[in-house]
Parts: sequence; structure tokens; C-alpha cells
Amino acid sequence: MENNALGILRQNDLRHTDTRENILNGFLQKSSALSHGDIETYLTDGFDRVTIYRTLKTFLDKGIIHKILDDNGGVKYALCKDQCASGHHHHDHVHFKCSECNETFCLEKFLIPEIILPEGYQRKEINVLVQGTCPKCN
Repeated sequence: MENNALGILRQNDLRHTDTRENILNGFLQKSSALSHGDIETYLTDGFDRVTIYRTLKTFLDKGIIHKILDDNGGVKYALCKDQCASGHHHHDHVHFKCSECNETFCLEKFLIPEIILPEGYQRKEINVLVQGTCPKCN
């Protein structure tokens, strides 16, 4: 995956907009996952909520970002390290949420083991969230 916003948009055949570029820059500059609220706070130019939601959905659908379910029922998003196929995220790694700073990190090297479901069940996604204290807060 490219390491700049314009390259990521170009690589995914997405039209350049200020919203898309600014949101991608937020992900590229931050090592932790971002919630919709984090993105709204980061974007000081006053982009509206609906545009941000649509942009995040487009990035999810294109495999640019992936979704992380938070312990409070919320959702955060993080950049996919490798380009995922449109609509299919192929990385099952553990996520870590720091109880001190409330930041959520992808632990890419720690994969979720294969889970064999009973007959008739079909897996859509797996989420593992480990909670504790990050190195910065430890």
C-alpha cells in the first residue's frame, strides 16, 4: 500500500477530495485507531458528519481501512497494512486497547487462531480486543 494519501486514492481508483485526503492523512499520522469522533476532532475544516461516514464506508469497502469493535460498543478504524481486496479483509489480528490513554492499536504480529464453527454457521468477521496498559502509559 502507498504511504501517502494521494497515492492511496490513486491506487484504489478513488477521486481526490479534500475530505478523503484529510481523513487519510489523519490515519497516516496516527499510530492508533480512530473513531468517527476522533476524525471529526482532527478535521478542523468543518466537514459534515455524513460526508465523514460516507468516506469511511468507501474506505472500508475498498479495503483501505478495517473496523475494530470497541469495548463500549463503539467502532474505531485503522489502516490496513497490506491492501485488502474490495469488501474482503484478509487480516485477522489482535487489537489492544489501553485502559489509561484509551487508544486502540493493531497488533499485526499476533494473529487470531483459526476458529472452526459448527455446521450451518458462517463466519463473517472475528474481533479480539485485549485490554491493558500500552508501553507509552506503562
